[in-house]
Amino acid sequence: VQLQASGGGLVQPGGSLRLSCAASGDILNINIMAWYRQAPGKQRDLVARIFGSNTTNYAESVKGRFTISRDNAKNTVYLQMNSLKPEDTADYYCSVKAGGVVYWGKGTLVTVSS
Repeated sequence: VQLQASGGGLVQPGGSLRLSCAASGDILNINIMAWYRQAPGKQRDLVARIFGSNTTNYAESVKGRFTISRDNAKNTVYLQMNSLKPEDTADYYCSVKAGGVVYWGKGTLVTVSS
């Protein structure tokens, strides 16, 4: 099973980015799909997650600015990030839980700076 994340980059404060993460390989019945982030010197924290029922949870710091969505046919999860702030700068990691197993992708770097 592989998770391939893309969409990171450098953006100015107030800008937007859209992250994507596609799961491939022998993976069935994906339940939870999520995005985490880790800033330098800090722990990895949950940003947003989406369940198979399409119920979503967000960290307080991103509510109203970020939107998580999923395409089950493509085993892909997205994170639309708007009104980005310098404090959103971090490596963003996608994660999926399927069959009781949690899989992680490599990080994609998001840098918010003028």
